[in-house]
Amino acid sequence: MMIQNRTIIVTGAGGGLGEGIARVCHREGANVVIADLRGEAAQVVVKSLGARALSLRCDVSKDTELQALVDETVKRFGRIDGLVNNAGINFVKPFLETTSEEWDRVVSVDLRAVFFLTQMVCRQMLRQTPRGGSIVNISSVHSYSVLPGSGPYDAAKWGVVGLGKSIAVELATEGIRVNSISPGLLNTQIWKDILAAAPDADACWAYWKSNIPIGRVIEPGEIGDLAAFLLSDHSKCITGSNIFADGGMTSQLVSKEPYEAKPLQGGLPPADSRGEG
Repeated sequence: MMIQNRTIIVTGAGGGLGEGIARVCHREGANVVIADLRGEAAQVVVKSLGARALSLRCDVSKDTELQALVDETVKRFGRIDGLVNNAGINFVKPFLETTSEEWDRVVSVDLRAVFFLTQMVCRQMLRQTPRGGSIVNISSVHSYSVLPGSGPYDAAKWGVVGLGKSIAVELATEGIRVNSISPGLLNTQIWKDILAAAPDADACWAYWKSNIPIGRVIEPGEIGDLAAFLLSDHSKCITGSNIFADGGMTSQLVSKEPYEAKPLQGGLPPADSRGEG
């Protein structure tokens, strides 16, 4: 077990990716705090996990609730060894139509909350004995490439990576590591919504498959495995990194052609003109 007896907070863990990460951390021996705006959903996850789990309702856009999350975790488990900043909201709307209220709402949850919860947790990590710990921020492939109409979300996810690097460098000598994970398309409710919104689910799947080299969406537990590794001593030389867990999505220049092309041979004449079969 990679993180046995460690205490890990996972935000947005009442379902989806956060739940998948929390389940892997619990499987790997950690005490897990399931923090979510949906308090009842968090309780359901904790009930299914049983021992070594605590549910706390938390609106990450409110500093008082972030501090309460830290205080209640320490009260229950005595310390904090890791934090996964997973809570976030998606956003798609044309740039010219986006309001200041919408900008503030997305950035408040997706970036500001990451800054201040990490700050609160790091202060605790420096008070406890032994000192230190590991922070994992969930960013996105949007920290590298973008889609139209996702400006506030893109800005926040790029910001999460830069913020993580800054904290990682500043606190490296204090025994605190900070890394980011940038997942691709995940098998969560968002993927189900994409399929449901398409006029033809098969055509939708074929399109996305052409954009993901491994030919499938990513399972939440796969991101959980990576997060647990980054929270563990197996990754103690890694800090300030942003790891893409996207099935090759950001490495692919364009989607695969919907036809079979002839080989291109670097300026050589076609095979049949050289007498080759």
